[in-house]
Amino acid sequence: MLYNSIIDLIGNTPLVKINPKVHGLKNIDLYAKLEMNNPFGSLKDRISWGIIKDDIETIVEKNQTIIESSSGNTAKALAVLASMHGVQFTTITDRIKVPEVKKILQVIGATIEELPGTSECPDFESANNPVAKIEQKMIQNPGAYFHTEQYTNKKNPQTHYESTGPEILSDLKTVDYFIATLGTTGSSRGTAEYLKEHNTETKIVGVLSSKNDFIPGIRNENETFEVGLYDKNLYDHQEIIESPDALDSMRDLIQKSGILAGPTSGASYLGALRYLQAEDKKLTSNTRKSAVFVVCDRMEWYVSYIEKRKPEWFGYSVKEHSIRDYSVPSDTTSIEITVEEAPQFIQKNQPIIVDLRGALGFRTGHIPNSINILDKDLTEMLDNGIPFAKNSEILFVCPSGELSKRFASFLSEKGRQAKSLQGGLLAWRQAGETLDKGI
Repeated sequence: MLYNSIIDLIGNTPLVKINPKVHGLKNIDLYAKLEMNNPFGSLKDRISWGIIKDDIETIVEKNQTIIESSSGNTAKALAVLASMHGVQFTTITDRIKVPEVKKILQVIGATIEELPGTSECPDFESANNPVAKIEQKMIQNPGAYFHTEQYTNKKNPQTHYESTGPEILSDLKTVDYFIATLGTTGSSRGTAEYLKEHNTETKIVGVLSSKNDFIPGIRNENETFEVGLYDKNLYDHQEIIESPDALDSMRDLIQKSGILAGPTSGASYLGALRYLQAEDKKLTSNTRKSAVFVVCDRMEWYVSYIEKRKPEWFGYSVKEHSIRDYSVPSDTTSIEITVEEAPQFIQKNQPIIVDLRGALGFRTGHIPNSINILDKDLTEMLDNGIPFAKNSEILFVCPSGELSKRFASFLSEKGRQAKSLQGGLLAWRQAGETLDKGI
């Protein structure tokens, strides 16, 4: 089949039936919407083009730079589309956690401005909020930028309402369950709204990562969903997924169905199975239902992410009782120090204050007398022993207080005097406490 442009290949992705012997559901047919088959490799191809296509001639005419806050697939698609049209693309982000993604963006020619921060979902109270930085650039350089605004742009869900939803319904005629991961929530919202219009009984399931975890492209359950495009009333149920389980399901999808899906898609598949297994038990043998989950992108550009969490897959030995496999208990009050308590605690106990952020974030502002050890470096250290004296007190600090709890709890169980700053640097800053800059 002949196409005039690679852009013509965006959308119209296939829907593949998963073998019942693989998923084990008796009364539900499960289908995978292969958004990984988009030309730039992900479902974000749709919204990237959908947001700029009506304005691209003006963007080119004015030689504007397309700008977005993205650490992954949206940035990748926008960078390619910008390059194809002879304009520049800049991403301002606080969350490039997967090295391959950054390298791909560099090869494509994107300009990357990294800020210290905590989340893929913008923290609008933060001085380092990427969206605020973008708005600042636009004010300082009137007319120089075209901001795609993926977190709030109604063209994000509209694109999926006009394309993804109709494609699914055209193939299946009716959909009883739709399962999608929640990032900007544009894809799940637009598709779900279309499916709901044609069948009000369609159940919509949103998939999140757990609050102490990170799965590329997915918000965690502790992040603020009332930001941007999220509509909590749209979802009948939400499944919380841990990254190791997402990866196991990703591998299962690859090995048993031949779908080279990434970690996000593994989470989507697992979320579908967990929810549908309960639903399947409610159905009688003469009832047939249909369910669709979204395969967001491919596995290849997450190899380092996978290697870090599943080293045994790559032939590495996994140390027993490693922090990599540690589960944080639900009650962490005994190891947390509030911002109100922290100054007196620091003055009295003179703890080693360990800031777990990257070097850029540390230089931007840190608690006085802190030392900077990146979380992944500390993880490797702990796999080879505890680098703190037995009689030392340690206060771990991270942006939001979640990551620091993991290290404090782990070391406390090892007999060390370890604490975590509740609410992290965000709470410290909001309380007006002193921050040092530089190294």
